[in-house]
Parts: sequence; C-alpha cells; structure tokens
Amino acid sequence: MLSFLRTVRSVLWGFFGVRRGRGYDADIAHNKPGPLIATGLLLAAVLVIVLVLVARWVVKAAV
Repeated sequence: MLSFLRTVRSVLWGFFGVRRGRGYDADIAHNKPGPLIATGLLLAAVLVIVLVLVARWVVKAAV
C-alpha cells in the first residue's frame, strides 16, 4: 500500500511539474516504470472525467 501511495505521489508531482533533485532521485530509486505508467494513465483518465463533469455542470448551470 505504501509503494502505491508513493507511486501516486510521484505521478501527481509529475502532473504539477515541479520536483527538486533529491525528491526526484528518491522517486527514481523506489519506483518501477510499469506502475508509474499505469498510475499516470489512470490519474490522467480521472482528471479528464472530472474536467468533463465540471464543464457539463457549468454549462447546465448557465442555461
């Protein structure tokens, strides 16, 4: 469970685009590429779904 949370945290830092060298080095040392890619795709899909739902809500509220 802890490694999954570490992977999610690494992906979220990647989405945000800001990471210091020490944190980046720790992420590289503890995470494997496969779970990082899978988590990134999952979180990207969740982000798109949330944005679509918010956009629909805003359009409905404006009408």
